[in-house]
Amino acid sequence: MRGKTLSEIKMGDTAEFSKTVSESDVYLYAGVTGDFNPAHINEAYAQKTFFKTRIAHGMLGAGFISAVIAMQLPGPGTIYIRQELDFLAPVRIGDTITARVEVIEIIAEKKRIRLKTTCANQEGTLVLDGEAIVSPPRG
Repeated sequence: MRGKTLSEIKMGDTAEFSKTVSESDVYLYAGVTGDFNPAHINEAYAQKTFFKTRIAHGMLGAGFISAVIAMQLPGPGTIYIRQELDFLAPVRIGDTITARVEVIEIIAEKKRIRLKTTCANQEGTLVLDGEAIVSPPRG
């Protein structure tokens, strides 16, 4: 399995991945990364925060974007160069998040592409917005 090469990618190409965030996803992410912020893993603490309940790690959603880039567009063999992120709204346990990437620039001379990267919840609320620069697999 290989991803799309620069010559196979077109302006406006898109790809998506959706996942419902479970409690175990949040705990596994905390264990893998060492980020045990009580806003993510302690309901009693989280009830006293602005969000009134536990929220998923922001970078968990960013990981969904990484999955789209790595597995679909451009796909296997892609190398991440840069990712910019704005966290716009919380992701709660039980939310279904759709990560989406769209080709917004082809930088042929550098063999790179620029992608609009977003995550939205099941209500269509944008929870994450950003841009990525990647190097697609070579042909």
